[in-house]
Amino acid sequence: MLPDPENEKKMTASSHSSFVRSEREGSLLANLIASHEVVITCGPGGVGKTTTAAALGLMACLADRGRVLVLTVDPAKRLASALGLSGVGNEEHRVPDDVLWAAGLAPRGEFWVAMLDTKESWDALVHRYAPDERTASRILANPLYQNVAGQFVQSHDYIAMERLYDIHLEGKYDLIVIDTPPSRNALDFLSAPQRMADFFSSRFLRWLVIPYRSRLLNIASRPFYQVADRVLGTQFLSDIAEFFMLFQAMYGGFVQRAEAVQKLLKDNRTTFVVVSTLEPAPVREAELFAKELSRRGLDLGAVVLNKVLPSYLRDPHTNKIAERMRRDARVLADKLSLPTEYAEHAVRVLTEVADSFSNYSIVAYREAAQKEGLGNYSDIIASVPFFDTDIFDLAGLAALGERLFGR
Repeated sequence: MLPDPENEKKMTASSHSSFVRSEREGSLLANLIASHEVVITCGPGGVGKTTTAAALGLMACLADRGRVLVLTVDPAKRLASALGLSGVGNEEHRVPDDVLWAAGLAPRGEFWVAMLDTKESWDALVHRYAPDERTASRILANPLYQNVAGQFVQSHDYIAMERLYDIHLEGKYDLIVIDTPPSRNALDFLSAPQRMADFFSSRFLRWLVIPYRSRLLNIASRPFYQVADRVLGTQFLSDIAEFFMLFQAMYGGFVQRAEAVQKLLKDNRTTFVVVSTLEPAPVREAELFAKELSRRGLDLGAVVLNKVLPSYLRDPHTNKIAERMRRDARVLADKLSLPTEYAEHAVRVLTEVADSFSNYSIVAYREAAQKEGLGNYSDIIASVPFFDTDIFDLAGLAALGERLFGR
């Protein structure tokens, strides 16, 4: 019922070939990380961007890239605790060497982490761009700002790029790995700096604040404001107008910084790593992202594929075993010498196992085709298998990193 020795040799050769290919891809990914100063992980939501970013940063630290910072957005609570991020905001926090040693790791560089705090970052932005302290105080005290600083259009995406630029400008780190925010549209963060600058200079906002720059309302606008005052309340409109009027005072800073951020994203020291799974929807979004990066002249260094099914599911010999198991389920059940009342159960179990293997095999072949298609966008395609448990500590991150680097 088992393959002959010659078939076993072929299966071993196939497995060895997959291992060599994985090792080569992992080595290329390791070289990519070693040759850049900024690595931006991006892609669809829920595919492991945060964990991948942390694993890449940790592996760089273990490989002695000097000071390595991972700027993360929303790690799982247990992973945040393992990284020492509990209660830590925008300020960078070094993971102590003894914590790494306790996890069985031998750090050769410094491993730093920070978690993006949108409100804190916006407050710092106001202080930086406001023309004077009085204007900054008025913005921070504005009720509308207090309610929506972390929620209005593009705020989270924009501030992530702002924070990246600030940290890179300081020059404290040899490598910065940033985890991009979860977003309805994974491309939002690329456009966020320019969109934010355009938003605060838009004609609509200028029209909105005119009545509060001057007490004189023209005939055309008076009916609108009379109705709006009754529906929304004069104070609400006043808060909106003051908020945007004050923000327009910072417009020059927004434009200047937007240009600087775009320049950093296109710098040859910056590379992007698209993270995805091989499920149909994430793959489509990853392909869209890869095309957009190319269109914008940004460097797509690698594609990381998480939760990939093992290559043995695509081995024709293992599929033959599954077929024979299904066909000869009753013969195999008889060889188990089970009590009569359990014989039928054994047949059903063997049949279900064989069918399940065949179904997984179909999915594995589909994944292989999708992976090959993604190879059109990057020369480096690193695959990570499905882990049995969630990654929630430094040892788990290191295990993921080892698989990413093909070790």
